[in-house]
Amino acid sequence: MNIEMIEAAYGRISGVVRRTPLLNAPLLDEIAGRRVLVKPECLQLTGSFKFRGGMSALSALEPEARARGVIAFSSGNHAQGVALAAQRFGVPAVIIMPADAPEMKIANTRAYGAEVVLYDRAAGVDREELGAGIAEERGLTLVRPFDEPQVIAGQGTCGLEIAQQAAELGVTEGDVLACCGGGGLTSGIALALEAHAPGMRARSVEPEGYDDAARSLVSGRRERNATEAGGLCDAILTPSPGEITFPIMQRLCGPGLVVSDDEVLRAMALAFSHLKLVAEPGGAVALAAALFHGAELEGDTVIATISGGNVDAGVFAKALAHA
Repeated sequence: MNIEMIEAAYGRISGVVRRTPLLNAPLLDEIAGRRVLVKPECLQLTGSFKFRGGMSALSALEPEARARGVIAFSSGNHAQGVALAAQRFGVPAVIIMPADAPEMKIANTRAYGAEVVLYDRAAGVDREELGAGIAEERGLTLVRPFDEPQVIAGQGTCGLEIAQQAAELGVTEGDVLACCGGGGLTSGIALALEAHAPGMRARSVEPEGYDDAARSLVSGRRERNATEAGGLCDAILTPSPGEITFPIMQRLCGPGLVVSDDEVLRAMALAFSHLKLVAEPGGAVALAAALFHGAELEGDTVIATISGGNVDAGVFAKALAHA
């Protein structure tokens, strides 16, 4: 995994994925006590940065393998990213999703033309084993959600854009906060910053109770969460950092940040109020850290990703009411 792969992915998917802006709101700066720039991947096609990784992975496949179709497992955002990428290439896609995933994400994945297979993650069903069996039976290529070089390369294109846009604004130092599940976005951004904005540092952000990346960065080994079900931030609930992503994070990232569900709901409401953005809980953790964990950050400017906006109406209403 290297910067050349990220740059190559950017060349393949440019013109297909959206180049999302860097946004700012003075009232958010006041809350944070520093300048806050927001990278709204909730405005990306499928409502999440995951479309970058899906397009990168499918565009890198050999044509014969791509034509047979792909399979992925995801709680929703990777599912939609791969489903839309497969639709763009006109190839079959099977997506394995937890039955308790947000209804919007399941419905949208089907709407992009994918076959959805639901499983019970609370019962301990192994999604990787399930996916491997279907892939072998049908001759499909498995596109992993984060521990896959071409997926990481696609997510890293977000980091290339951040480096370019920050330079245009005269920002050369500071923390870049990434919503972190398995670490694909975090490690991709970290590699892009190392090459193109070395004065900036990637930081992982996770919800309380699911802080495997933060704990892993402290211990120096891949820690696991007790469960990956039941949390508010469904999009980033993974068992542990990836085998590929963690060494990159360990080498390049600062200490991990951890936010509460209360802070996440407040960040969702503030993003809506001041940026007119809809953020899902897992997509709002980085903004929550930027706004409410200033003592743990460095620099006069912080950049926070909003990694996704695929939230069910009831959860979003709860965030607005909570605020």
